[in-house]
Amino acid sequence: MEANAVHGSAIESLVQKLASLLTTKQFRLATAESCSGGGIASACTDLSGSSVWFAGGIVSYSNQVKQQLLQVPESVITSYGAVSAECAAAMAAGAMYALGTDIAVSTTGIAGPTGGSSEKPVGMVCFGIATANNTWTDIQYFSGDRYQVRQQTIAHALTLLVNQLNDL
Repeated sequence: MEANAVHGSAIESLVQKLASLLTTKQFRLATAESCSGGGIASACTDLSGSSVWFAGGIVSYSNQVKQQLLQVPESVITSYGAVSAECAAAMAAGAMYALGTDIAVSTTGIAGPTGGSSEKPVGMVCFGIATANNTWTDIQYFSGDRYQVRQQTIAHALTLLVNQLNDL
């Protein structure tokens, strides 16, 4: 219980930093989440007043939703897989476009406990961040059970956003 509370407060702190940066820059955020299942959006909306800087999110668990709502090209999924930096980049760009925001973050990965392979093990998560001028990707390999992988994914996505916004 204590570990979850500590991790929860870390996520809360990251959301507060993110909110401050987005508000200062007058940016609005969108999320495109697969393996995190809406956890980033949930963490953002836990903060009162988040409607000023958080537009919304799309939980795109299936490839069909990735293609239809986020405009991820079928060729990206066929060539690289749904769990890939290429797919994460396309998801972030698609969310930014679909929700009309200044920045978007995406997650796609394998939270486990099943679904992994030698090439893409359980705990592998790909992240994308898109702005009007650029797209960045990151790949992480987390350990732990499904809940722990998802919590680490949420915290890392928020950290990436804070770092990227600090650099803009």
